Amino acid sequence: MCLAPVILDDETLTGAFCFFLFVSISVRIRYMANQIKIDKTTLNVGDTIVVYQKIQEEKKMRTQPFEGIVIRIKGQGDNKTFTVRKIAAANIGVERIWPVNSPWIEKIEIKRRGKVRRAKLYYLRDRIGKKAVKVKERKEKKTGAEQKKVRKTARKTNKQTLKKK
Repeated sequence: MCLAPVILDDETLTGAFCFFLFVSISVRIRYMANQIKIDKTTLNVGDTIVVYQKIQEEKKMRTQPFEGIVIRIKGQGDNKTFTVRKIAAANIGVERIWPVNSPWIEKIEIKRRGKVRRAKLYYLRDRIGKKAVKVKERKEKKTGAEQKKVRKTARKTNKQTLKKK
């Protein structure tokens, strides 16, 4: 049964094409559930970030940084939230949950991109010490222009080493 009927020339298509359409839509939604965009910053699960939170004490406003790993992104639309976990003093794990559109978030800085294979990193809660904050680093793909520059510099260094010999 097709969940997303497609109308073409006043006929409803079914079968393989409709199944392909449904699968591609569900894959796109699943991918978007693991990342959020706040201002111009795109966050993924597994990223190490610093959230600068506004805190009001009596009449003063100050900014307090909270650095940790994004372990969860949950919800849809206005109800979307993300959870950040850090290891505080005496190896105590601290988690904070922020709504995406919270007025108390001043800015978000990404320290490191994480490479993970899970949507929720709850297994980090069971880890102790350095292992509790260890996530593989994701290397960004270089654009075509950047790759050409790297190749040119590699060629120059190879030529220089050959001339010296």
